[in-house]
Amino acid sequence: MTERSLSWIGIFRLGIVQTMLGSIVVLATSTMNRVMIVELALPAMLPGIFVGLHYAIQILRPRWGYSTDVRGYRTPWIVGGVAVLAVGGILAALATAWMETDTVAGIVLGVIAFLAIGIGVGASGTNLLVLLATHVAPRRRAAAASITWMMMIAGFVVTATAAGEFLDPFSSLRLVEVTSVVCGSAFVCACLAVWRVEAQGGRLGAVRSMPGEPADKPPFLVALRQVWGEPKARRFAVFVLVAMLAYSAQDLVLEPFAGTVFGMTPGESTKLAGVQHGGVLLGMLVVAIAGSAIGSRRAGSLRLWAAGGCVASALALFGLAAGGLIGGDWPLRANVFALGVSNGVFAVAAIGSMMGLAGQGIRDREGVRMGIWGAAQAIAFGLGGFAGTFVLDVARAAIDAPGAAYSIVFALEAVLFVVAALLCVRLAGDAFATRPGPGAAYAAQSTNN
Repeated sequence: MTERSLSWIGIFRLGIVQTMLGSIVVLATSTMNRVMIVELALPAMLPGIFVGLHYAIQILRPRWGYSTDVRGYRTPWIVGGVAVLAVGGILAALATAWMETDTVAGIVLGVIAFLAIGIGVGASGTNLLVLLATHVAPRRRAAAASITWMMMIAGFVVTATAAGEFLDPFSSLRLVEVTSVVCGSAFVCACLAVWRVEAQGGRLGAVRSMPGEPADKPPFLVALRQVWGEPKARRFAVFVLVAMLAYSAQDLVLEPFAGTVFGMTPGESTKLAGVQHGGVLLGMLVVAIAGSAIGSRRAGSLRLWAAGGCVASALALFGLAAGGLIGGDWPLRANVFALGVSNGVFAVAAIGSMMGLAGQGIRDREGVRMGIWGAAQAIAFGLGGFAGTFVLDVARAAIDAPGAAYSIVFALEAVLFVVAALLCVRLAGDAFATRPGPGAAYAAQSTNN
């Protein structure tokens, strides 16, 4: 089969799909979260449960990836996933509006809506990554991962800003109208962006089946056991779980930390979050440029970049722990910016590593592998926010000094990042020691990317 790969235009078009996913998700998990808590005066636990459901259903990502492995074509699942996500977003807005007059009925519809959002994100996101993994040349993977994730963040920012303008003066009807326009536009843009991209970029590294590999596709549970039996796939899933747990545990803790220990106002702590996101974008950009420019395969290994990002994130979190003890004299903004840069390096290098590892092992299991890693990420994000706040509550109950309680949380997150770095170094070491075997042409080509 030809060795064609996606052009930069093709990569950018798939990045547009990621932007559209982000534009819908941010309305459901941020804007509607605020409306339920502030405008409707509902318990904060309610949107927390909704978001938890949206992550929980994504444990089915391996099954959705398997379906496209069997059929060998990812585009219908990407388009179908965006469609389900768009419908879920509109239903979430309707549910939020309905809670104003009938809380119970609105909650029931909200459960359905957020399950649909999780299904849509999981089905489309998993297969979008598989499409990138199988159609992007190894030398472009670092840049491709950076481009798609930066565009997703851009979707967060642009949608939140634009929707904020149109939502004022606020009403439930206006919420439904704005959400419907965003979801409908996102679906149309995603369909146009993905149209014929898969056909234009030839699958890379097509190889014959490995000796002993069945010619037909096995049942899902058999395929799942086969992939879980691959040491690299299993170790990378554990790495993703640990690293993303550390990554997400800070989300609900950082801004309260800035307000409690450093006396920042809500506006100032929101700007601090902007400083962090700016750092994330810079970190992603660094990996994109370095991953494309460095010629040495060992120096440019994305797994080593991911390990370095984990170590740097741990150091930044240890810095925040020190800031909790020192207080107002600590350079908080610089520390948070450094954390953002480190997180950006780690996140995009980890995604690039996923793309490189997806094709290694038994042939035609890319969707299952990506699904396992996506499920590990969803579980970590679902648990991370809760775990961070739970540890904080326990620490504050046991310690009178709030700054010290926050320090414990940040220090534990740093330890998780250190563990993740060690796991990632081991993966990188395995990659450099790998030698091509029968049917491993693609693995030999992409081992160190």
